[in-house]
Amino acid sequence: MRKMERIDDILGYSHLKIYQNSSYFSFSLDSIILANYSTIRLRDKKILDFCTGNGVVPLILSRRCDKSIEGVEVQEKLCDLARKSAIYNHLEDRIQIHCMDVKEFASNPVHYNQYDLVLCNPPYFKNHEKSSKNLSYEKMIARHEILIDLDGICDCAKKVLKEHGTFCMVHRTDRLLDVLFAFRKHDLEPKRIKFIYETLEKESFLVLVEGQRIGNSGLKIDKPLILYQEDGSMTDEYAKLQVEVIK
Repeated sequence: MRKMERIDDILGYSHLKIYQNSSYFSFSLDSIILANYSTIRLRDKKILDFCTGNGVVPLILSRRCDKSIEGVEVQEKLCDLARKSAIYNHLEDRIQIHCMDVKEFASNPVHYNQYDLVLCNPPYFKNHEKSSKNLSYEKMIARHEILIDLDGICDCAKKVLKEHGTFCMVHRTDRLLDVLFAFRKHDLEPKRIKFIYETLEKESFLVLVEGQRIGNSGLKIDKPLILYQEDGSMTDEYAKLQVEVIK
């Protein structure tokens, strides 16, 4: 079957659409959670999304605030999709996509201490985990720590964040200790954790973690996001986050 480019509707955000291609890694619930539940402060002016993929996080953030939003993505074809979506939604004056490696972006002194909020939906799996590696290189680097690992992501966030700026990451719950360790190693003090559950009868499978660069200690556990009720129906909160393909 021929893989084709398509345009999807992001439900919950009127008239907000995104270009995707099944040949590459499409956005999923993880990015939707990251974009919807990250904290945007009134004083925040510049927002940056690491590993932005096809740009779904900047698109949603554009409906939550009127700030300047940038994305960094190493895959050129995903950058092209993200830029097309920005133009389609008339957001090219607010959303800027940088096609480069996150480490390269963060190593440029012009970006040091420039951002109030940095977000990231990073590769989840360590490079030595072979069981679930995808066949295509494009999808592999989106899911596995081949080009950058958790430690590298946090180091890059520390470089580009302003003092007391916020770093928000979504990750697998079974790597929560790795996330917290990496945050503190790079002076990103964990401030808020939000667990995501398929149902309350099952273990949490995703977690949202927010930290503050050179922040004071003090961690809050947020209200969890539950996807399904006991009868199998979606919770109202989850239903608002669904994505629908335009036929």
